[in-house]
Amino acid sequence: MGSGDANNIEDVEDIENVEGAEGLEACFDKSPKESLKEDSKDELLKPVAAFLGCATPQAWLDRAVDEKAILLVDHAHCEKKAASTALNLLFRYVDRTELLHKLAQLAREELLHFEQVLDIMEKRGVQYEHLQPSRYAQGLRQHVRTYEPAKLIDTLIIGAFIEARSCERFAALADVVDAELAKYYRFLLKSESRHFLDYLELARLYFDQHAGAHDGQVRSRDVRPDEFDERVAFFRREESRLILEPDELFRFHSGVPNGRF
Repeated sequence: MGSGDANNIEDVEDIENVEGAEGLEACFDKSPKESLKEDSKDELLKPVAAFLGCATPQAWLDRAVDEKAILLVDHAHCEKKAASTALNLLFRYVDRTELLHKLAQLAREELLHFEQVLDIMEKRGVQYEHLQPSRYAQGLRQHVRTYEPAKLIDTLIIGAFIEARSCERFAALADVVDAELAKYYRFLLKSESRHFLDYLELARLYFDQHAGAHDGQVRSRDVRPDEFDERVAFFRREESRLILEPDELFRFHSGVPNGRF
């Protein structure tokens, strides 16, 4: 799931990897399936927790319990934005075969989640409407380098952090919200954790290709071997800062609540 900056086109359950009629039918079935068992959930969350620099503050969770309507509306925006992010990258990087395959599936799943959240909102009488986005996405994207392939690599690393944070928050929310939402949030964990890994693996792949680390190529002199890990560490610090510092708006990816809705 992306962060809900619905006005930025550059930012566009789980569908199993099945083929044929069964796979096509699964792609258009928007009914959530069974949520994860506890041991499976723990295994999925281990790499997420190791990747992120901090856990969601309790103050944010306390506010979320009282602001379910805003949470749902922003969640819907985030799912739609995640799909548009993936589609934008598909159009921009038409020569990146691995990206095309992974993000095409991701975009389908995010739009399915968008429909599912709309259904939940309709059942609860929550109106879908425009929301001012939080600072989160822009706070990360302002640090994206402007030249290629560094721009693509940074964008993919940021995608990994957004998906990892979404997964971590769904897991945390499932322990404090009502049973229906808890079941749905646990259901989302498998796809969200996979999206995080997809983005991170693509970022690593294109960094290695640029650095000449594949196919016996000589490593590019302008790329240091530790540069990728440094970029991940940089965005980890920035992401943690955005999560832990006071935030004026309450949104799905906002920081510690400190103001208006």
